[in-house]
Amino acid sequence: MKVVVDLKLCEGNMKCQEAAPEVFEVRDDDKSHLLLEKPPERMRDKLKLAARLCPRQAITVSDD
Repeated sequence: MKVVVDLKLCEGNMKCQEAAPEVFEVRDDDKSHLLLEKPPERMRDKLKLAARLCPRQAITVSDD
């Protein structure tokens, strides 16, 4: 599984960090940064939730 954050779309709303703080961190630049680019499969539900909650649809979760 692979997670991508489109930094051009990200506005730092922190919804992703709230859903999966092990994977996303919103930093001082108001952008979400990945702590794990390829998280374990057991986190798929959290990551799908983070992607759904993103108001700018900046997160993509795909099989890799």
